[in-house]
Amino acid sequence: MENAVKGLFKIMPFLFGIGFVAPLIAQTMIYWGWRPPLGLTPISFGLLIGVPWGLYATIRGRWV
Repeated sequence: MENAVKGLFKIMPFLFGIGFVAPLIAQTMIYWGWRPPLGLTPISFGLLIGVPWGLYATIRGRWV
């Protein structure tokens, strides 16, 4: 069980990028009436930003 929790915490920034950052971007775009480029949906545009950012944070160990 300890190994499972350690493994989960290792990828937590990636999951945060998918589960929090992407929906936050999508909801903000909807609230302000912004349209995503290239005909994307707001959530897909949010995922285009949130997934790489979470992956970067997982690999580097920090968000910025």
